Formats: sequence, structure tokens, C-alpha cells
Amino acid sequence: MPAVSSYPFADLDLARRLERIEGRANAAFVEARARLMPAQGATWIQVAGACAMFDGVGSPLTQTFGLGMFEPTTSEAMELLESFFESRGATVDHEVSPLADTSALTLLGERGYVPIEFTSVMFRPLDRLAHTAAPGPGRVQIELVAPGCEYVWTETAARGWSEHEGVAEFMKDLGRVSVRTQGNACFLARMNGVPVAAGAVSIHEGTALLAGASTVPEARRQGAQLALLEHRLRHAVEHGCDLAVMCAQPGSASQRNAERHGFRIAYTRIKWRRRANAPTLTGA
Repeated sequence: MPAVSSYPFADLDLARRLERIEGRANAAFVEARARLMPAQGATWIQVAGACAMFDGVGSPLTQTFGLGMFEPTTSEAMELLESFFESRGATVDHEVSPLADTSALTLLGERGYVPIEFTSVMFRPLDRLAHTAAPGPGRVQIELVAPGCEYVWTETAARGWSEHEGVAEFMKDLGRVSVRTQGNACFLARMNGVPVAAGAVSIHEGTALLAGASTVPEARRQGAQLALLEHRLRHAVEHGCDLAVMCAQPGSASQRNAERHGFRIAYTRIKWRRRANAPTLTGA
């Protein structure tokens, strides 16, 4: 990878930018879901600066981003968010940055939430000279997936997650919507003409969120994901981005690969879930 320009300090301003791209990218997905599958009832709202998404009961997208990042969190705001999810039969999940206002953490403790998941949020600046030249012909070919042609992308992405129970089916479902999501671009990698890897990038306000990356088991460690990563970064630069974001499970191979290619950890985020039958502290 070429040398990267100076990294911004991982302060509140950067954290707001990182949380904003995830909130906007997921909200755009939910809007696409609502257009394509109106019976599912997908919708989203913004409360106290946090984006709350409902993508269906059990969907990993059904949660909030940005709680406590843009303004202090109040009991009234928490009640609105909890009602949004619970009235739709969903669990109440908030993914919260450690740079959030302490009012959010106080209310999470008072209202019966427990931590259930950790995520490394990683970033890297995009040197505008580093990814402008397209690579020459090689073993891996990358193509942009057009609406109406997403079947191969979804099947490839699902095969890449085949070892993880339940994830493959979600990836098939996600693919049908992702290709039609505003600000989203899905890419397919082929080796000798055979589809082997999939990945996506969402772009909002100069920030690129890289997600959805997977490789079929028999084609791993052969350069497909590296080619996809470089292609998506170049796509981001060509579309005016100066910052890229990735998320991964702490200590995972995905985090290691991201760090090898210029990404740094900004912070570790915690997902909080409200316990069933947790007390409602109205007016607390």
C-alpha cells in the first residue's frame, strides 16, 4: 500500500464523523428496504442526534448509532427510542462510542441495559494520489454490480459467510437491497472469470464506509480481498472522499488485515441491549 498522509487525531470531531457515516449508511439501506419491501415496515427516525433503524425483528441493522454523540441524552429521548423499537416487537440495541456524552452511559445503566458486543471502529485518510491509477490486468478482476444483476453478488457474499450460522441467509437478503441503496456501491471479484469475493462501500459527505466483504472458502489468501479493498478505496477517492472507515470484531482477522493496509483503531464501541422486563424510569 502507498504511504498514507497524516492521520487525524481520534477526538470527538472524528468520532462524530465516523458515527455519522454508519448512521446515514444504515438509514439509506432502511429507506431502500422500505421502497422495495414495504410490507416489512422498515423505517428510521432521528432522536437527540441518534439514528434509530428498524429493518425488521432480528435484523442486525435494527439498532441505533450516534447515541450521546451530538447532544446529551435525556430520559425523554430514551423513552422515544425504546418505544420505537418495542412497539415493533424488536429488542432495543444501542451501539455507543466511548466518546459519547456520559449522560448516555448513565441512562443505559439506570434503564437496565447490558453490554452484548464489541466493535473496533477503524479509519484511514485517503491520499488523493494514492488510489487514482487503476491497476493493470491481473489475476483478479473487479466489477461494479448494477441493479438487476445482484444475484451473483448476493450468492458470492453468502458463500463467503457460509461457516457462520444464519449470516449467509442474511447476506442474501442484504444483497437484494444493497445494490439499490442510495450512496452504496457493490463490487464483485472474479478469478479466471469465476466469482470469488464480494464487498461494498457506502459514501456520504466525503466519508466512505467499507463493509460486506467476504471471500468464498476455496479462494481465500489469493489476493481477492486486497484487490477489492484497493478498488473500493480508489472508488471512494474518485467520488470525493478523504476518509475511509471499517468496523471489525476486536482481534479478528478482518481487523488485522485492515491494520496491514493503513487503517487505525479510533476506538472500541460497545453494543448495549435492554434487558427484558427492565424497569421504565419515566421522568428519571
